[in-house]
Amino acid sequence: MSISASVDKLIDYAKANLGLAPENEICARNAVLDILGSPDYAYTGEKSRASSPDEMLKELLAECASQGIEDADDEEQLADKIMGALTLSPHDIRRSFSQKLAQSSKAATDWFYDYCVKNDYVKKSKLDKNPRFEENGLIITINKAKPEFRDPKKAASGNSVRGGYPKCAICRENEGCPVRNKRTLRTVDLMLDGEKWFWQYSPYGYFHQHGIAVNCEHTPMHVDRSTFLKLCDFVDTFPHYFIGCNAPLPRIGGSVLAHDHFQGGGEILPMHRAGAYKTLSLEEFEGFAEVVDWAGTVIRIVCRDRNCLAEICELIRAKWVDYEDKALGIIPYDDQGAHNAVSPTVVKTARGYEMSMILRSNVTSERYPDGVFHAHPEFHSIKKESIGLIEAQGLFILPGRLEEQLSEIEKIIERGGQLPPEYSRFNLVYSEAKAIYEGDKAGGAHAAMQRELGSICGRILQNTAVFKDKQQTVKFMQELGFRAI
Repeated sequence: MSISASVDKLIDYAKANLGLAPENEICARNAVLDILGSPDYAYTGEKSRASSPDEMLKELLAECASQGIEDADDEEQLADKIMGALTLSPHDIRRSFSQKLAQSSKAATDWFYDYCVKNDYVKKSKLDKNPRFEENGLIITINKAKPEFRDPKKAASGNSVRGGYPKCAICRENEGCPVRNKRTLRTVDLMLDGEKWFWQYSPYGYFHQHGIAVNCEHTPMHVDRSTFLKLCDFVDTFPHYFIGCNAPLPRIGGSVLAHDHFQGGGEILPMHRAGAYKTLSLEEFEGFAEVVDWAGTVIRIVCRDRNCLAEICELIRAKWVDYEDKALGIIPYDDQGAHNAVSPTVVKTARGYEMSMILRSNVTSERYPDGVFHAHPEFHSIKKESIGLIEAQGLFILPGRLEEQLSEIEKIIERGGQLPPEYSRFNLVYSEAKAIYEGDKAGGAHAAMQRELGSICGRILQNTAVFKDKQQTVKFMQELGFRAI
C-alpha cells in the first residue's frame, strides 16, 4: 500500500475514533506528511474500518522504511509522532472527560481509557499477549513489555529523566513531550483533599484500566493523614476503581519516589477479596478493623466516616513507623535511615470505605542484603525486583524472560531430562515443578509449572510479612486499644 493510501486510512480512522473534526482534517494530514518528510502525496479516498491503529501504522511504517524515510528505523518514535499529530489537545480531552464525568464516572473513565488505547498510548495489543493466569489465590502475569530491574538503583534510574525537564517520568510536563515518546500522553484533572492532582493511564498497565494519580507538584512520596483522605476522595469520584499508595521507601515502594503518586484502576485484586482472620473494635470508633487472612501483614479498616477512617489509619501508621521488635528482625531506624512504612489501598463497598494498611519493612541484614522482608534468594530466579503495592495485593508481575526459560524447563521435565548447568539457578523451580508433574500428569508440565509459580509467589508474599503469625498482628492492634469482637 502506498504512503498516500496509508495516510488517508489513518486520517479516516482519526475522524471515526479520535475526535478529529472535519475542519481539522487537512491540517492533521499535512502534519503527518510533515513528520514523514513531505513525501509525494495524492488523495486516494482510502477508508478505515479498524478499531485500533496497529495494522495501519504497521503498513505505513513498512512503506516508510522501504522508501528510506528518516526515522523509519525507529518505529516506536515515528508512530508516536504520527499518532501525536492525530490526538486531541489536552484541553479537548479534559473538556470531554468532564462532560462525561458529570453524567457517570464509569462512563468517563471507560471513554478516556478507550481513547488512550485508540490513540496508541496504552499498548493494549501488546498487553493482551502477556501470559496471565490465577493460581493459589493469586494472579500471575508475565510482562513481556516491561524491562526487568534486578538492581533497585537501576530501577530508580530507569524512571528518571536526565536534564531537569521534565523533572521525572511522571510529571505532568510529560504530556505531549517527545522524551520517551509521550506525544500521545493525555491526562485529566483531579482534586484530592484540596490539592491539584491528575490522572493518566499506564501505557504498559498490569491490570484492567491501570492508571496513576499524580500530584501536580513535583513533591516526594509520603504517607500521612492527608494521604488517606486523598485516597477516599478518589474512590468517592470513581467508586468502581481501587486506589493505593506505595510505601515511600526504596525496595518496598515504587521506583519513582521523588514524585507523590498513587496507583489504581478497574480491577479488584485478590487481597481485597481476602477474608478476616480476626475482627476488632475500638471504643468510640463506629467502624471496625480486620486482621486480613493474607500472606502479607495487612490490617483492613472499615468505616463509613472518612475522617474517622483517616484518624485510625494515621494511628496505625504512626505506631508502625516507630515499631521495633529485634527478635522478629523489625528495626525502625539505623544508620541506613528509616525502614518501616505502610502501603494503604482502598475500595468502596456496601460496608463503606475499606482501607487496607499493608505493613512493610525494607530493613536489610548480612543474610538478606536485598531485604529481610523481601523475596528470599531461593526465589530470585523468578522474582528479584521490589514487591510493590500491586504485588502486595496479590497480582504478580514476573519478568518477560521467564516465558522462554520456563518453557524450556517444562520440556526438560516432560522428557525426563536433567537441568543443564546454565539453568542451575532454577534448581528449586525444576525440582518442585517436576514433583508436581509426576504426581499429576493430566495437565502436562505447563500446568505443573503454573502451580509452582503460584506456590512461589505465595511464599514470596510470606517473605514480605513483618508478622509471620497473625496473632502478632492482633497483638499490635490490641496495643492501640483494639479488642476482638
